[in-house]
Amino acid sequence: MASLRTLDDLGDVAGKRALVRVDLNVPMADGAVTDDTRFRATLPTVTELADRGAVVLLLAHFGRPKGERRPDMSLSMVTRAYEQVLGRPVRYVGECAGPLAADNVLAMQPGDVAILENTRFHAGEEKNDPQLARAMAELGDFYVNDAFSAAHRAHSSTEGLAHLLPAYAGRSMEAELKALETALGEPERPVAAVVGGAKVSTKLDVLRNLVAKVDHLIIGGGMANTFLAARGVDVGKSLCEHDLKDTALAILDAADRANCTVHLPYDVVVAKEFAANPPSLRTCNVHEVAADEMILDVGPAAVEALADALKTCRTLVWNGPLGAFETPPFDRATVALAQTAAALTQSGSLVSVAGGGDTVAALNHAGVADGFTFVSTAGGAFLEWMEGKELPGVEALKR
Repeated sequence: MASLRTLDDLGDVAGKRALVRVDLNVPMADGAVTDDTRFRATLPTVTELADRGAVVLLLAHFGRPKGERRPDMSLSMVTRAYEQVLGRPVRYVGECAGPLAADNVLAMQPGDVAILENTRFHAGEEKNDPQLARAMAELGDFYVNDAFSAAHRAHSSTEGLAHLLPAYAGRSMEAELKALETALGEPERPVAAVVGGAKVSTKLDVLRNLVAKVDHLIIGGGMANTFLAARGVDVGKSLCEHDLKDTALAILDAADRANCTVHLPYDVVVAKEFAANPPSLRTCNVHEVAADEMILDVGPAAVEALADALKTCRTLVWNGPLGAFETPPFDRATVALAQTAAALTQSGSLVSVAGGGDTVAALNHAGVADGFTFVSTAGGAFLEWMEGKELPGVEALKR
């Protein structure tokens, strides 16, 4: 973190124009915002800059318009909703670069806030076109990146701008990076990681990176079936990537060499059909799964053992649910372990960092999102960070 400049490094900003990259890509239904979490994440930075007298110009993308102007992906649709969350007037500007944007910015007063139009209406945005970045840079005096969730993309508004103007990390970006550094950069040991989700193939790099960094690797979800099958367990008709047997065994070998304990379930919840509370539901040892059954959650005995393992740890990183948590009762393992992690966090014995879309939904479902040390709303960026990759939007902010 030492190499990043933050808002603390800004001098007097009164009357100066701040180009602030935020994430306003919120879910909507019937023209209304259904979850304003990302709006709220921007408040510390936007409020501080406006209170310090800066002209605050918000840059953001919305959806995937692929360089076309699409009314259904205009940021004009979220301006009023954002204004309500911010609690002060917000102007909508129908461009994010060029003369129209410049004229609007000229009319703004210190402390004013504006949302500029969807950066992805320009084909150059996703290509990190230097010309587009220069046109955006002309609108501002300095640049603040507060969108960790877009930091894994090298786009004009996330990476290009940082090379053209004095660049700083916003408060949300700063908090995110501090939490991640605590979790995997210089963590207190022992460290546990929970990695769940449907497929091993989407998290191979995460698993390879983690076995070298953590003391306990807890594998859940459909991914666990692939590892069980690789070890010779018959998983019936469970979701399983049988073609990744050698890859799974190689990851287990790497874990052995690194003294990382891999936890796979030894009892599981199975059913003959994937539906809510099916009549064929039962709990059994992993070696007793019938040919016509599928594993849909981790069993209670395994969850108890995992909870005991967490009690010996000081740091936890969590990405992905342990079972098919959207469908009851296959949410029980995720809810039980999440509640244990939250209780340990609240008692001060565990630092817990979680992230990824499904993970946030699962922790909210378990009612414990507020009980974790830090919950990241970033999906792709959080995953790439777990893979040990450098994030272009963060790298560009380093001195």
